[in-house]
Amino acid sequence: MTRQVLPTGDALELVILDCDGVLFDSYDANVAFYESILAALGQPQMDAEARELCHRLSGPQLWDHLFARDAALHARAKEIAARADYGPFYRLMRPVMDLDDTLRRLSAHCPLALATNRGRTVSGVVREFGLDRFLSIALGILDVPRPKPAPDLLLACLERAGVAAAAAVFVGDTSIDREAATAAGVAYVGVGAHGGSGRTIGELKELPALLEIAAAVSPATD
Repeated sequence: MTRQVLPTGDALELVILDCDGVLFDSYDANVAFYESILAALGQPQMDAEARELCHRLSGPQLWDHLFARDAALHARAKEIAARADYGPFYRLMRPVMDLDDTLRRLSAHCPLALATNRGRTVSGVVREFGLDRFLSIALGILDVPRPKPAPDLLLACLERAGVAAAAAVFVGDTSIDREAATAAGVAYVGVGAHGGSGRTIGELKELPALLEIAAAVSPATD
């Protein structure tokens, strides 16, 4: 499938951002959270493959993977996870370098949206890190029928913002994010070595330059 043209400068009307791996290094937080659920189930800790999956998949998708052949454990995992408090794990989430400055610069240009496979922790992340200063929209899997790689989250962001797909960009860090962008007809930018795209940046702070967003001009002083 042909890669979508990247809207830049005045053609850019919406930037949609993934959460984990884009705004935060959340690997340790997500692993610790899901392993707390497994401990409550009396199950062993995750292997390396499952640890990577818990960083990319929604909770329901992860339980589908881990307990595909055990309906009872699958149901108990979902029940325990629904009651679990993510609060102690926020301290393990590390904002990427220059996060606030980057989001401030992007949001001065156009609206920003969050599209994440997180569920009920979306509002907690926004509140804990003050992301409401920059985000116009914040959606997770409880807001749409299907998680990524389905396009539902991105399409919902476009609808709420009243922006055409061709005027938006989605920034993610996995092949699942790239697939969602492709399905939604939105240009995609990958972050990091596993961003899943030929159009990749090393860190989020490089995004404004890629999108040809001018640096903020400091007010003149006497």
